[in-house]
Amino acid sequence: MKKRPALTISFLIQFFFLGFIGITLNQGFYIFGLDNTSPSLASATENSVPAVTFIMAALLRMEQVHLDRKDGIVKVLGTIASVAGALVITLYKGPTVYTPNSPSNKPHISSLGDAEGKNWTIGCLCLVGHSLCWSSWIVLQAPVLKKYPARLSFVSYACFFAVLQFGAIAATIERDPRSWQVHSGSEVFTIIYAGLVASAMVFAIQIYVVDRGGPLFVSMYLPLQTLLAALIATVTLGEEFYLGGVVGAALIIAGLYLVILGKSEESKYLSENEPIYSVPENNDMESTFIRPLLGSKLQS
Repeated sequence: MKKRPALTISFLIQFFFLGFIGITLNQGFYIFGLDNTSPSLASATENSVPAVTFIMAALLRMEQVHLDRKDGIVKVLGTIASVAGALVITLYKGPTVYTPNSPSNKPHISSLGDAEGKNWTIGCLCLVGHSLCWSSWIVLQAPVLKKYPARLSFVSYACFFAVLQFGAIAATIERDPRSWQVHSGSEVFTIIYAGLVASAMVFAIQIYVVDRGGPLFVSMYLPLQTLLAALIATVTLGEEFYLGGVVGAALIIAGLYLVILGKSEESKYLSENEPIYSVPENNDMESTFIRPLLGSKLQS
């Protein structure tokens, strides 16, 4: 088991800023963007997180990019496709490609496009900010977890600081006491679910995967979120699909899987070029070197 290191001022400062970037700004941008767009568009935009994470990890030398190999070229192409998809969703609406037959008593919200009565551009910009904050949160966790491997303690401190930050922001912006009142059981359920499941549990699982699999691996599940959100929103909210959103989402998902394919090819390349040792049958302690590591020299 990993022991909890001594808590220092340096760790507290890192937890404070990680909570600010990964929870406060991350969820603040997401909620505002979701309020001004739609669930399907919000989930589709999040598929750019793997590409942004890859760029950040490469700049910080946490991810290797080899343009002279197949895996490096595929990862770069995937990154370009994801960024292009995010730009298409943000800048191009296009005609309606699907309109569900929703009952008149259901709220009608546009999907993967401009929502009536909402600031679509501001909402998309907030969703882009959410993706940047989420990618930063994923990448910056890795070096902190190496120094402070107590994952649950780390996420507890980050959530605690985020609660203080959200409380201060909300008290400054929303001064009407009536806005703080809870009017129904569904609102109570939503608050509890958002706090325990959508925040605490999600961040705990995410930190665990970052520690075990690395920053890029943690974002592999995101395309499933887009599909589920689109299906649920179509059935329950009667959302429409627009051409720009569909094309952009397809580019983002294709880019994501290109990045994942590049990671798979990289792992295969490294495994094929690792040194392999053969242990003689006479149990001699000295091993016979069979295949050298490409580009490396044996050291005595």
